[in-house]
Amino acid sequence: MRTSYGYDTYRGRSRTRTVLMAIIVILLVVLLLAIAAFFFLQQFMVYTDDGQWHLELPFLQNQEEIQSTLPPVESQTIIVVTPPPTPSPTPEPEPTITAVWLLRSSITEGNAAQLVQSLGGNAAVFNMKSDDGMLGYVSDLPLARDMRTSQADPGLNDAIRTLNDSGLYTIARVSCFKDNAAPRMNNSLAIKTNSGYNWTDAEGIRWTNVAAAEARSYLVDICKELAELGFDEILLENAAYPVEGNLSHIKEGDTYDPEELSTPVEQFYREAAEALEGTGVKLSIATQPAVLDGAGDESGQTPALLGAYAQRVYVTVPETADAYSAALREAGLEEKQLVYSTATNLTADELGEGISTLVMFSSGIKK
Repeated sequence: MRTSYGYDTYRGRSRTRTVLMAIIVILLVVLLLAIAAFFFLQQFMVYTDDGQWHLELPFLQNQEEIQSTLPPVESQTIIVVTPPPTPSPTPEPEPTITAVWLLRSSITEGNAAQLVQSLGGNAAVFNMKSDDGMLGYVSDLPLARDMRTSQADPGLNDAIRTLNDSGLYTIARVSCFKDNAAPRMNNSLAIKTNSGYNWTDAEGIRWTNVAAAEARSYLVDICKELAELGFDEILLENAAYPVEGNLSHIKEGDTYDPEELSTPVEQFYREAAEALEGTGVKLSIATQPAVLDGAGDESGQTPALLGAYAQRVYVTVPETADAYSAALREAGLEEKQLVYSTATNLTADELGEGISTLVMFSSGIKK
């Protein structure tokens, strides 16, 4: 006879109990989902006029049903109001320039404006770099200090700034590559003869070589300093290769190729224009009538280069500039100004004290 010795027989977990627990869990999950669905679907419940309701689920509607539920197209129209374009103002022509070349002493003496006014002028030209290489102001450039071409008057620059702030239109004349000092100081900057000496023009003055990067950089730095001093305009003269003197004595080669003279000239004009960009200072370039009438002058200047980089072009002509105006228009200078001189040979006796030369400038092309 079998006995349990006081313990009941273990029969295992009831299968019925397990099934009931599963059913209860499923019902609870269904109940929770139903409650969640009720709150979620409330936004899609639509009641009809008779009090009945139904669901309109967007993902079960076709495109026609969706379009039918949208408000009329008229109510969705977006009106964009564009203001009428502002007409471009017609540029006012620049006034004719009557410029007086003044001595630098008129700056320090403070009578520059009076001298210009007494002659009926409206602008003053000052020689800020002479043909001999001397500067008309105090420069911080190392090369100018080494050559001793900078002025030493400590108050000169302040006097220049005071004049330039006075309202008088001022032009700084810069003799570019015609420079008697730089080639003497540094032979590598010079235009040379076939014998290796510094070449000199008909006046016995040396020239720096346009192809020499250091020579161009020196001139560009001078333009920057003059812009900082407040000049309204910088006039570049002798801003190409020489055209007077015994040109056949110039040593030809990479730095002086008669067939490629325009290349380094253009490089200099581009560097100068970039240096003055954004300063508000006008860049002007002087030229010869031969450049503008198509004959050429062996300088490397062309009407196209003047049209591309100069904001004004200065030329000395005997009577009228009409023919040269047409040449510059063809070169793209329609919106720029051709300025010509008709009075440059007045003697010192005909001029007042402090006046170097009276130059009457007239505009052949105006903005």
